[in-house]
Parts: sequence; structure tokens; C-alpha cells
Amino acid sequence: MTTTRRGLLGVFAATMVTAAPTMSNAFGILRGAGDIRRIRMYSGRTGETVDTVYWIEGEYIPEALKEINHFMRDWRNNQAVVMDPRTVDIAAASHRLMDVNEPYMLLSGYRSPATNAMLRSRSKGVAKNSLHMKGMAADLRLKSRSVPQIFAAASACHAGGVGKYSRSNFVHMDCGPVRTWGG
Repeated sequence: MTTTRRGLLGVFAATMVTAAPTMSNAFGILRGAGDIRRIRMYSGRTGETVDTVYWIEGEYIPEALKEINHFMRDWRNNQAVVMDPRTVDIAAASHRLMDVNEPYMLLSGYRSPATNAMLRSRSKGVAKNSLHMKGMAADLRLKSRSVPQIFAAASACHAGGVGKYSRSNFVHMDCGPVRTWGG
């Protein structure tokens, strides 16, 4: 008998705990303290959604990560890379800390060098060597939470870079060195 992803998801969905962890143990989630990791996002650009359990009992689910990689692709040229799952972990842990059911709106995941250069020519806020080009960053927003709330949750994870872009209404999360910026 073979085990399918759908079968696993059905078993684990029935046992999933939806209580949000406290800020003090957010880092534990990223280190494997939880049994299940789930990410929910939608893209206003493509109309696509992703709602998937991507990690169970200490193991990433390759099929789910492929789905996430495709979803987080550069929508301008349809190019995708393997996204660093640590970025997804930070987004998922932040989401749980905020205790929301609403999916994130993904503004930017992977960016090709050409897309990054184009955006950089239009804005001073785009880094020349952006971690978006390495599949290590995501720009996210929630309708039900403010930029400072999302920023606080992501910062509480102490697991990467967190940028606050209040005027543009989004928070940048990446799995690079721990640091914060923005206003």
C-alpha cells in the first residue's frame, strides 16, 4: 500500500492544533517543535492560491515544496527556482503567532535578475543583490493585520531579515542574517 500526500494530509488535518504559540516559543517552531507546518497564500497578480501542509513530523514534503516554488515564481516571466524553505518557515511561524485564518497576499517571492533590475530602476527600496533573486525572500501582507503587527510577529522569530514597508503596506521576510529595517 502506498502513502499519498493527500492521504497524509487527511490524517494530519484531523489532528492539527490551531492554537497560536506565544511569541517566546516562535523560534521553537522553526526548529521543529511543531508536528505540522502549513502555509496559506494568494497572489493578486496571478489569481492563484496555495494552502498546503509542507512539513510533517520533522520532514519537508517535496510535492508541497514544489507547489510552493511554482506559486512563488516570478510572475512577470514565469521563472521559478527552489525557494529556501526557511523563508516559508518564517512566514508560517509569523502567521501562527498572529493567530489569523486569512491567507497572506504574496507580493513578491522569487525575482529573476531582470525583474529585480527593472524594479530597482523604479525604486530606491530594491536591493541590488536582493535575496529575492536567490529564492530566500518574500514580501507579504494581510488585510486583517497592520504592517507593524506583521513586522512584530516576523521579528519575534529571530530567524532572518524583516523589513517594514509601511507606505507600501507590506513586510519583507527572508532567511538571511537576522536584522530589521524600515519605517
